[in-house]
Amino acid sequence: MNDVTPLARAATLAALALSGAVAAFATIAPQIPAPTPEAAQIEPISLRPGDGLLPAPAVFLREERFQRGDTLAGMLGRLGVADAEVHKLARTPALRLLRPGHTVAGRVGADGELLHLSFLSGRGTLASVERAGDGFRAMEGAAPLRVEQLMRTGLISSSLFAAADAADVPDSVAVQIADIFAGDVDFHRELRQGDRFAVVFEQYYLDGRPVHAGRVLAAEFTNRGRTSRALHYSLAQGGNGYYAPDGGNLRKAFLRSPLEYSRISSGFGMRRHPFQSNWRAHTGIDFAAPTGTRVRAAGDGMIEFAGPKAGYGNLVIVRHRGQYSTAYAHLSRFAPGVQRGARVAQGDVVGFVGQTGWATGPHLHYEFRVAGQSRNPYAIAMPAGEPVPAMELAAYRRHAEPLLARLELLTANPLAQLE
Repeated sequence: MNDVTPLARAATLAALALSGAVAAFATIAPQIPAPTPEAAQIEPISLRPGDGLLPAPAVFLREERFQRGDTLAGMLGRLGVADAEVHKLARTPALRLLRPGHTVAGRVGADGELLHLSFLSGRGTLASVERAGDGFRAMEGAAPLRVEQLMRTGLISSSLFAAADAADVPDSVAVQIADIFAGDVDFHRELRQGDRFAVVFEQYYLDGRPVHAGRVLAAEFTNRGRTSRALHYSLAQGGNGYYAPDGGNLRKAFLRSPLEYSRISSGFGMRRHPFQSNWRAHTGIDFAAPTGTRVRAAGDGMIEFAGPKAGYGNLVIVRHRGQYSTAYAHLSRFAPGVQRGARVAQGDVVGFVGQTGWATGPHLHYEFRVAGQSRNPYAIAMPAGEPVPAMELAAYRRHAEPLLARLELLTANPLAQLE
Protein backbone atom coordinates (compact mmCIF):
# COMPACT_ATOMS: atom_id res chain seq x y z
CA MET A 1 0.00 0.00 0.00
CA ASN A 2 3.00 2.28 0.33
CA ASP A 3 3.89 3.82 -3.05
CA VAL A 4 7.28 5.26 -1.87
CA THR A 5 10.14 3.08 -3.00
CA PRO A 6 13.20 2.54 -0.80
CA LEU A 7 15.28 4.49 -3.30
CA ALA A 8 12.99 7.54 -3.10
CA ARG A 9 12.98 7.40 0.71
CA ALA A 10 16.76 7.44 0.77
CA ALA A 11 16.87 10.41 -1.58
CA THR A 12 14.45 12.33 0.61
CA LEU A 13 16.48 11.71 3.77
CA ALA A 14 19.63 12.78 2.00
CA ALA A 15 17.93 16.04 0.91
CA LEU A 16 16.72 16.78 4.45
CA ALA A 17 20.15 16.13 5.90
CA LEU A 18 21.72 18.45 3.35
CA SER A 19 19.25 21.26 4.05
CA GLY A 20 19.81 20.96 7.82
CA ALA A 21 23.54 21.18 7.39
CA VAL A 22 23.16 24.34 5.29
CA ALA A 23 20.84 25.88 7.89
CA ALA A 24 23.22 25.05 10.68
CA PHE A 25 26.08 26.49 8.72
CA ALA A 26 24.13 29.72 8.10
CA THR A 27 23.62 30.38 11.87
CA ILE A 28 27.34 30.32 12.76
CA ALA A 29 28.79 33.90 13.07
CA PRO A 30 31.88 34.44 11.03
CA GLN A 31 35.09 34.66 13.02
CA ILE A 32 36.63 38.18 12.42
CA PRO A 33 40.12 38.60 13.74
CA ALA A 34 40.57 41.55 16.26
CA PRO A 35 42.55 44.48 14.94
CA THR A 36 46.10 44.74 16.08
CA PRO A 37 46.50 47.90 18.28
CA GLU A 38 48.94 50.45 17.05
CA ALA A 39 51.91 51.15 19.23
CA ALA A 40 51.55 54.32 21.45
CA GLN A 41 53.77 57.17 20.42
CA ILE A 42 55.27 59.39 23.16
CA GLU A 43 56.49 62.83 22.17
CA PRO A 44 58.53 64.95 24.60
CA ILE A 45 57.07 68.41 25.47
CA SER A 46 59.38 71.09 26.75
CA LEU A 47 57.92 73.20 29.64
CA ARG A 48 59.27 76.55 30.68
CA PRO A 49 58.68 78.32 34.01
CA GLY A 50 55.65 80.58 33.71
CA ASP A 51 54.02 78.66 30.85
CA GLY A 52 50.24 78.49 31.40
CA LEU A 53 50.17 81.26 34.01
CA LEU A 54 47.97 84.31 33.50
CA PRO A 55 49.82 87.61 33.23
CA ALA A 56 49.89 89.69 36.40
CA PRO A 57 46.95 92.15 36.53
CA ALA A 58 47.73 95.77 35.81
CA VAL A 59 45.21 96.96 38.43
CA PHE A 60 44.24 95.56 41.84
CA LEU A 61 40.89 96.14 43.53
CA ARG A 62 41.12 95.95 47.32
CA GLU A 63 39.04 96.83 50.39
CA GLU A 64 40.31 97.64 53.87
CA ARG A 65 38.57 98.71 57.08
CA PHE A 66 39.95 101.79 58.82
CA GLN A 67 40.37 100.53 62.38
CA ARG A 68 40.54 102.27 65.73
CA GLY A 69 44.11 103.37 66.36
CA ASP A 70 44.89 103.00 62.65
CA THR A 71 46.93 105.51 60.67
CA LEU A 72 46.29 106.72 57.15
CA ALA A 73 49.68 105.40 56.06
CA GLY A 74 49.00 101.99 57.57
CA MET A 75 45.62 101.64 55.91
CA LEU A 76 46.93 102.81 52.51
CA GLY A 77 49.84 100.41 52.84
CA ARG A 78 47.42 97.50 53.27
CA LEU A 79 45.69 98.64 50.09
CA GLY A 80 49.03 98.31 48.30
CA VAL A 81 49.61 102.05 47.77
CA ALA A 82 53.28 102.99 47.34
CA ASP A 83 54.98 105.15 49.99
CA ALA A 84 55.49 108.01 47.54
CA GLU A 85 51.74 108.12 46.92
CA VAL A 86 50.97 108.05 50.64
CA HIS A 87 52.86 111.32 51.19
CA LYS A 88 50.80 113.04 48.50
CA LEU A 89 47.51 111.67 49.85
CA ALA A 90 48.25 112.86 53.39
CA ARG A 91 47.44 116.40 52.23
CA THR A 92 44.06 115.46 50.69
CA PRO A 93 41.22 117.13 52.68
CA ALA A 94 38.63 114.44 51.80
CA LEU A 95 40.57 111.84 53.80
CA ARG A 96 39.97 113.86 56.97
CA LEU A 97 36.44 112.46 56.90
CA LEU A 98 37.83 108.96 57.46
CA ARG A 99 36.71 107.48 60.79
CA PRO A 100 37.23 104.10 62.50
CA GLY A 101 34.84 101.54 61.06
CA HIS A 102 34.76 103.01 57.56
CA THR A 103 35.44 100.55 54.74
CA VAL A 104 37.75 101.96 52.06
CA ALA A 105 37.73 100.63 48.49
CA GLY A 106 40.83 101.26 46.41
CA ARG A 107 41.91 100.71 42.79
CA VAL A 108 45.70 100.45 42.75
CA GLY A 109 48.14 99.85 39.92
CA ALA A 110 50.65 97.01 39.99
CA ASP A 111 53.41 99.52 40.80
CA GLY A 112 51.51 100.93 43.82
CA GLU A 113 50.05 103.90 41.95
CA LEU A 114 46.66 104.87 43.40
CA LEU A 115 44.02 105.29 40.70
CA HIS A 116 40.87 105.65 42.78
CA LEU A 117 39.81 105.48 46.42
CA SER A 118 36.33 105.83 47.96
CA PHE A 119 34.47 105.38 51.26
CA LEU A 120 31.12 106.25 52.79
CA SER A 121 31.64 109.20 55.13
CA GLY A 122 29.94 109.70 58.47
CA ARG A 123 27.79 112.39 56.82
CA GLY A 124 26.22 109.76 54.56
CA THR A 125 28.06 110.99 51.47
CA LEU A 126 30.46 109.12 49.23
CA ALA A 127 33.94 110.61 49.53
CA SER A 128 36.36 109.70 46.75
CA VAL A 129 39.86 110.51 45.57
CA GLU A 130 41.00 109.87 42.01
CA ARG A 131 44.21 110.47 40.11
CA ALA A 132 44.52 113.71 38.18
CA GLY A 133 47.89 113.86 36.42
CA ASP A 134 50.64 113.77 39.02
CA GLY A 135 48.22 114.68 41.80
CA PHE A 136 44.79 113.78 43.06
CA ARG A 137 41.30 115.21 42.87
CA ALA A 138 38.92 114.83 45.80
CA MET A 139 35.14 114.70 45.48
CA GLU A 140 32.18 114.25 47.79
CA GLY A 141 28.65 113.55 46.63
CA ALA A 142 25.45 111.63 47.27
CA ALA A 143 26.09 107.94 47.92
CA PRO A 144 24.15 105.54 45.65
CA LEU A 145 22.68 103.63 48.58
CA ARG A 146 20.14 100.86 48.19
CA VAL A 147 17.70 100.21 51.04
CA GLU A 148 16.01 96.94 51.98
CA GLN A 149 13.59 96.00 54.73
CA LEU A 150 14.89 93.27 57.05
CA MET A 151 12.90 91.21 59.55
CA ARG A 152 14.33 89.80 62.77
CA THR A 153 13.07 88.27 66.00
CA GLY A 154 14.90 87.61 69.25
CA LEU A 155 14.53 86.05 72.70
CA ILE A 156 15.78 87.80 75.85
CA SER A 157 18.03 85.64 77.99
CA SER A 158 20.19 88.28 79.70
CA SER A 159 19.85 91.70 78.06
CA LEU A 160 18.31 93.40 75.04
CA PHE A 161 21.69 93.96 73.39
CA ALA A 162 22.79 90.35 73.88
CA ALA A 163 19.52 89.16 72.30
CA ALA A 164 19.95 91.65 69.46
CA ASP A 165 23.48 90.39 68.76
CA ALA A 166 22.25 86.79 68.71
CA ALA A 167 19.50 87.75 66.23
CA ASP A 168 21.88 89.72 63.96
CA VAL A 169 20.19 93.02 64.83
CA PRO A 170 22.46 96.12 64.77
CA ASP A 171 22.98 97.98 68.05
CA SER A 172 21.42 101.12 66.57
CA VAL A 173 18.19 99.16 65.98
CA ALA A 174 18.27 97.77 69.53
CA VAL A 175 18.60 101.34 70.84
CA GLN A 176 15.55 102.35 68.80
CA ILE A 177 13.54 99.41 70.17
CA ALA A 178 14.38 100.46 73.73
CA ASP A 179 13.46 104.06 72.92
CA ILE A 180 10.16 103.15 71.19
CA PHE A 181 8.88 101.09 74.13
CA ALA A 182 10.55 103.17 76.86
CA GLY A 183 7.17 104.52 77.98
CA ASP A 184 5.81 101.01 78.64
CA VAL A 185 8.88 98.95 79.53
CA ASP A 186 11.63 99.84 81.99
CA PHE A 187 14.61 98.29 80.20
CA HIS A 188 16.76 98.83 83.31
CA ARG A 189 14.64 96.85 85.77
CA GLU A 190 11.71 95.06 84.11
CA LEU A 191 13.34 92.77 81.50
CA ARG A 192 12.75 89.09 82.17
CA GLN A 193 14.16 85.88 80.72
CA GLY A 194 11.78 84.76 77.99
CA ASP A 195 10.76 88.27 76.86
CA ARG A 196 10.63 88.52 73.07
CA PHE A 197 10.90 91.09 70.33
CA ALA A 198 10.20 91.22 66.61
CA VAL A 199 11.34 94.05 64.38
CA VAL A 200 11.16 95.26 60.76
CA PHE A 201 13.88 97.80 59.97
CA GLU A 202 15.71 99.46 57.10
CA GLN A 203 19.17 98.33 56.06
CA TYR A 204 21.27 100.42 53.66
CA TYR A 205 23.75 98.91 51.20
CA LEU A 206 26.52 100.36 49.05
CA ASP A 207 27.73 98.16 46.18
CA GLY A 208 26.09 95.16 47.84
CA ARG A 209 27.84 95.77 51.17
CA PRO A 210 25.79 96.67 54.27
CA VAL A 211 26.82 100.10 55.53
CA HIS A 212 24.33 101.05 58.25
CA ALA A 213 20.86 100.37 59.58
CA GLY A 214 18.07 102.88 59.22
CA ARG A 215 14.75 103.40 60.96
CA VAL A 216 12.66 100.81 62.72
CA LEU A 217 9.46 100.54 60.66
CA ALA A 218 7.55 98.17 62.93
CA ALA A 219 8.30 96.43 66.22
CA GLU A 220 6.69 94.18 68.79
CA PHE A 221 7.89 93.62 72.35
CA THR A 222 6.57 91.08 74.83
CA ASN A 223 7.51 91.84 78.43
CA ARG A 224 6.25 89.63 81.28
CA GLY A 225 3.44 88.29 79.06
CA ARG A 226 2.24 91.73 77.91
CA THR A 227 2.71 92.50 74.19
CA SER A 228 3.00 95.98 72.67
CA ARG A 229 3.25 96.84 68.97
CA ALA A 230 4.56 100.02 67.36
CA LEU A 231 4.41 101.23 63.76
CA HIS A 232 6.30 104.17 62.30
CA TYR A 233 4.07 106.73 60.59
CA SER A 234 4.63 110.21 59.10
CA LEU A 235 1.77 112.62 59.72
CA ALA A 236 0.30 114.61 56.82
CA GLN A 237 0.77 117.92 58.63
CA GLY A 238 4.40 117.09 59.41
CA GLY A 239 6.23 115.15 62.08
CA ASN A 240 6.35 111.42 62.64
CA GLY A 241 6.29 108.93 65.45
CA TYR A 242 5.44 105.42 66.57
CA TYR A 243 1.82 104.46 67.02
CA ALA A 244 -0.14 101.45 68.23
CA PRO A 245 -2.26 99.51 65.70
CA ASP A 246 -5.34 101.49 66.82
CA GLY A 247 -3.56 104.83 66.24
CA GLY A 248 -2.64 105.54 69.85
CA ASN A 249 0.69 107.26 70.45
CA LEU A 250 3.44 105.02 71.86
CA ARG A 251 5.34 108.08 72.93
CA LYS A 252 4.72 109.26 76.46
CA ALA A 253 5.05 112.89 77.45
CA PHE A 254 8.26 111.90 79.31
CA LEU A 255 10.90 109.21 78.81
CA ARG A 256 11.32 106.79 81.68
CA SER A 257 15.09 107.15 81.37
CA PRO A 258 17.17 110.05 80.03
CA LEU A 259 19.94 107.65 78.98
CA GLU A 260 19.67 105.33 76.01
CA TYR A 261 20.98 102.40 78.00
CA SER A 262 22.63 102.17 81.42
CA ARG A 263 21.97 100.79 84.89
CA ILE A 264 20.51 102.36 88.01
CA SER A 265 23.18 102.69 90.68
CA SER A 266 21.03 104.46 93.28
CA GLY A 267 17.25 104.65 93.42
CA PHE A 268 14.75 107.17 94.74
CA GLY A 269 14.29 107.42 98.55
CA MET A 270 16.40 107.27 101.69
CA ARG A 271 20.08 106.38 101.42
CA ARG A 272 23.41 107.05 103.15
CA HIS A 273 24.96 110.17 101.66
CA PRO A 274 28.29 109.29 99.98
CA PHE A 275 30.08 112.38 101.35
CA GLN A 276 28.28 113.33 104.58
CA SER A 277 27.84 109.69 105.73
CA ASN A 278 24.33 110.29 107.10
CA TRP A 279 20.94 109.05 105.98
CA ARG A 280 19.21 111.51 103.71
CA ALA A 281 16.44 111.46 101.13
CA HIS A 282 17.77 110.83 97.64
CA THR A 283 15.55 113.03 95.48
CA GLY A 284 16.44 111.50 92.15
CA ILE A 285 17.64 108.42 90.28
CA ASP A 286 21.34 107.80 89.65
CA PHE A 287 22.30 106.11 86.38
CA ALA A 288 25.83 104.67 86.19
CA ALA A 289 27.33 105.17 82.74
CA PRO A 290 30.74 105.91 81.19
CA THR A 291 31.89 109.51 80.98
CA GLY A 292 30.68 111.05 77.74
CA THR A 293 27.44 109.03 77.49
CA ARG A 294 24.72 111.18 75.93
CA VAL A 295 22.01 112.55 78.22
CA ARG A 296 18.63 113.18 76.59
CA ALA A 297 15.80 115.54 77.47
CA ALA A 298 12.98 113.47 78.98
CA GLY A 299 10.33 115.64 77.28
CA ASP A 300 9.68 118.74 75.20
CA GLY A 301 10.45 121.96 76.98
CA MET A 302 12.68 124.98 77.51
CA ILE A 303 16.07 125.20 79.22
CA GLU A 304 15.52 126.98 82.55
CA PHE A 305 19.08 126.61 83.85
CA ALA A 306 22.40 125.42 82.44
CA GLY A 307 25.59 125.85 84.46
CA PRO A 308 27.49 124.76 87.60
CA LYS A 309 25.52 124.53 90.86
CA ALA A 310 27.18 123.39 94.11
CA GLY A 311 27.00 119.61 94.70
CA TYR A 312 25.08 119.08 91.44
CA GLY A 313 28.14 120.06 89.43
CA ASN A 314 27.23 120.92 85.86
CA LEU A 315 23.43 121.01 85.89
CA VAL A 316 20.67 121.38 83.29
CA ILE A 317 17.05 122.05 84.29
CA VAL A 318 14.30 121.76 81.66
CA ARG A 319 10.87 123.32 82.21
CA HIS A 320 8.03 121.32 80.60
CA ARG A 321 4.34 122.01 80.11
CA GLY A 322 2.19 122.30 83.21
CA GLN A 323 3.94 121.84 86.53
CA TYR A 324 6.64 119.45 85.29
CA SER A 325 10.40 119.98 85.22
CA THR A 326 13.46 117.68 85.00
CA ALA A 327 17.05 118.09 86.19
CA TYR A 328 20.27 116.48 84.93
CA ALA A 329 23.34 116.74 87.18
CA HIS A 330 27.09 115.89 87.34
CA LEU A 331 27.47 116.46 83.58
CA SER A 332 30.97 116.48 82.11
CA ARG A 333 29.86 119.13 79.59
CA PHE A 334 26.78 120.60 77.96
CA ALA A 335 25.55 119.84 74.46
CA PRO A 336 26.04 122.61 71.85
CA GLY A 337 23.27 125.22 72.01
CA VAL A 338 22.13 124.29 75.52
CA GLN A 339 21.61 127.59 77.30
CA ARG A 340 18.89 129.37 79.23
CA GLY A 341 15.83 129.97 77.04
CA ALA A 342 16.69 127.39 74.36
CA ARG A 343 13.92 124.97 73.38
CA VAL A 344 14.51 121.21 73.32
CA ALA A 345 12.45 118.28 72.06
CA GLN A 346 12.10 114.92 73.75
CA GLY A 347 15.23 112.90 73.06
CA ASP A 348 17.45 115.88 72.24
CA VAL A 349 20.91 115.65 73.81
CA VAL A 350 21.33 118.22 76.60
CA GLY A 351 24.69 117.07 77.96
CA PHE A 352 27.08 114.21 78.64
CA VAL A 353 27.64 112.01 81.70
CA GLY A 354 30.45 113.13 83.96
CA GLN A 355 31.63 113.33 87.57
CA THR A 356 31.36 117.03 88.44
CA GLY A 357 30.12 118.21 91.84
CA TRP A 358 29.60 115.69 94.62
CA ALA A 359 30.08 112.46 92.70
CA THR A 360 32.19 109.42 93.57
CA GLY A 361 32.17 108.16 89.98
CA PRO A 362 30.81 108.97 86.53
CA HIS A 363 27.00 108.89 86.59
CA LEU A 364 23.89 110.96 85.90
CA HIS A 365 21.73 112.23 88.75
CA TYR A 366 18.22 112.66 87.29
CA GLU A 367 15.32 114.39 89.03
CA PHE A 368 11.67 114.46 87.99
CA ARG A 369 9.77 117.31 89.63
CA VAL A 370 6.06 118.13 89.87
CA ALA A 371 5.26 121.65 91.13
CA GLY A 372 8.85 121.87 92.35
CA GLN A 373 8.68 118.65 94.37
CA SER A 374 10.87 115.67 93.43
CA ARG A 375 8.89 112.57 92.49
CA ASN A 376 9.91 109.03 91.60
CA PRO A 377 9.55 108.80 87.78
CA TYR A 378 9.06 105.03 88.08
CA ALA A 379 6.12 105.34 90.46
CA ILE A 380 3.86 107.76 88.56
CA ALA A 381 1.81 107.28 85.41
CA MET A 382 3.18 109.19 82.44
CA PRO A 383 0.66 110.90 80.14
CA ALA A 384 0.62 109.74 76.51
CA GLY A 385 1.28 111.85 73.44
CA GLU A 386 -1.28 112.81 70.81
CA PRO A 387 -2.77 109.92 68.75
CA VAL A 388 -3.08 109.79 64.95
CA PRO A 389 -5.60 112.52 63.98
CA ALA A 390 -9.07 111.18 63.20
CA MET A 391 -8.92 112.50 59.63
CA GLU A 392 -5.78 110.40 58.99
CA LEU A 393 -6.90 107.12 60.57
CA ALA A 394 -7.96 105.55 57.25
CA ALA A 395 -4.57 106.35 55.66
CA TYR A 396 -2.80 105.12 58.77
CA ARG A 397 -4.62 101.77 58.68
CA ARG A 398 -3.65 101.26 55.00
CA HIS A 399 -0.03 102.05 55.91
CA ALA A 400 -0.13 99.74 58.93
CA GLU A 401 -1.66 96.68 57.25
CA PRO A 402 1.47 95.29 55.47
CA LEU A 403 3.69 96.04 58.48
CA LEU A 404 1.33 94.24 60.84
CA ALA A 405 1.30 91.28 58.42
CA ARG A 406 5.09 91.07 58.68
CA LEU A 407 4.96 91.13 62.48
CA GLU A 408 2.34 88.38 62.40
CA LEU A 409 4.61 86.31 60.15
CA LEU A 410 7.56 86.77 62.51
CA THR A 411 5.66 85.93 65.68
CA ALA A 412 3.86 82.96 64.12
CA ASN A 413 7.09 81.56 62.69
CA PRO A 414 10.27 82.92 64.36
CA LEU A 415 12.35 81.30 61.58
CA ALA A 416 10.77 83.61 58.99
CA GLN A 417 13.54 86.19 59.19
CA LEU A 418 13.26 87.27 55.58
CA GLU A 419 14.98 90.00 53.67
